[in-house]
Amino acid sequence: MTKKTLNDLFLHQLKDVYFAEHEITKALPKMIKAATSPGLKAAFKNHLDETKGQIERLDAVFKLLDMKPQSVACEAIKGILKEGEEIIEDFAGTQALDAGLIAAAQAVEHYEIARYGTMKCWAAQLGMTDVAVLIDQTLAEEKMTDQSLTELAEGKVNIAAEAA
Repeated sequence: MTKKTLNDLFLHQLKDVYFAEHEITKALPKMIKAATSPGLKAAFKNHLDETKGQIERLDAVFKLLDMKPQSVACEAIKGILKEGEEIIEDFAGTQALDAGLIAAAQAVEHYEIARYGTMKCWAAQLGMTDVAVLIDQTLAEEKMTDQSLTELAEGKVNIAAEAA
């Protein structure tokens, strides 16, 4: 058995999130189309643009590591995104749809926060200071997106879903 290191684990995780971010860019347009709240549509559009920037940042991480950008299929993000598609199908035409979309989006955000938080720690541990800085920028964006979704849910969307 080949000895695996923290660096190997970091690189695997990097490829994992690279796959995840690309899958998220495919899912967000469907969520934008399904959302009924103008605020939620705008939040999803903003996050789509942000996600594209995060992919560019990951490309920069690969470049810093003298690697060609690569991905490895991530079953976790596939499952989380599939749940989002099921919410769109099951709750289409209801006031609860937007609340469900926020919940699905926050599941994605929480996955990303966990991944990027871990990667930032590992990059720092491995002495990859420049990489850790780039990952921290993405981590901050993911946390801000999660917070804005919470505010949108608590401020309007959940109330509208309950009132229906």
